[in-house]
Amino acid sequence: MGLTSLFFEVKNKNVFILGTGEVATRRANRFLDKGANVILAGTYIKEELKEKGAILKPLENLEKLVDWADIVVLASGDKKLSDYIASISKDKLLNRADKPEEGNIIVPTCFMIGDIEISIFTNGQSPLMAKELRKKIQKTITPEDLLEIKLQDHCRIILKNKINNQKIRKEYLYKILNDENIKKYLYNNQLNEAKKYSEELIEKMSE
Repeated sequence: MGLTSLFFEVKNKNVFILGTGEVATRRANRFLDKGANVILAGTYIKEELKEKGAILKPLENLEKLVDWADIVVLASGDKKLSDYIASISKDKLLNRADKPEEGNIIVPTCFMIGDIEISIFTNGQSPLMAKELRKKIQKTITPEDLLEIKLQDHCRIILKNKINNQKIRKEYLYKILNDENIKKYLYNNQLNEAKKYSEELIEKMSE
């Protein structure tokens, strides 16, 4: 497989999910939370999905649902039906929960830490280890790291308006990242103070 990591805009995209079980529900929640239009084919969906806008359809006229969809997700225990839907979804983005290697997109383990979105994919070798790695990453990223992201974003905007040279901007950002006073501010959850101090640093560095 020639898979590579990408973030794909799914807002207002049409997603058809074959199945209504646990995996299908997880997939539906992921797409609904990002603003996609989701239809599931099966017998029953949880109320939480309905509240988010998901639509339940019976297991009939599935060809029309495939035509409607931008993304097709196969999360059904019915292998024969899944194989059929896969066969008529050749021109679609296709995720197969049962046979990932036969689709062309993967929905990896994904989680948020503050404003950071992190995805883990083990090439299908170990979903269990994906969960364990998630726990380790969550323990590693500190509150100071999250504040540093906000500070770097703030400083980047200022630097883009002051300095055209990207290489010089990068050097300034590294100096801000490694400044001991800024580290103390962020450790003490003083983001506004860190921003003010960084602005003063930028002024001095750009004189």
